[in-house]
Amino acid sequence: MSLVWIGLQSNPFVGHWISVDDATGKEKSEISLYLENGKLYGKVERLLLPEDQGKRCVECKGADKNRPIEGLVIVQGLEKEKQSWTDGTILDPANGKRYSCTISLNADGTLNVRGYLGFSILGRTQVWKPLK
Repeated sequence: MSLVWIGLQSNPFVGHWISVDDATGKEKSEISLYLENGKLYGKVERLLLPEDQGKRCVECKGADKNRPIEGLVIVQGLEKEKQSWTDGTILDPANGKRYSCTISLNADGTLNVRGYLGFSILGRTQVWKPLK
């Protein structure tokens, strides 16, 4: 007798990722993406560049103000929509601003992480690589 588990497929978005700066091409941080109450969240696990070590989110608002960037939840509340996650936010610790966010999976196993204000066309995209 074989058992079929419906809906328990592994989620290719969940796991550890390396963010790559879209302007410099440098690997900046390790981020863990995880599910909580059916929504996708992401936390900065560690900063990779020596000059970023120990940095705090000085421009952040509210409870995140002056908190260490390592440990900060930067991706919040994304909802599954077809082949991507959307309708949540992403925090840019460099300027303390929150942006609307969509994350989609590329054929090569990387993620496109798009932050934008208002319309998706008005934003920027980073590629995140899976942590090996």
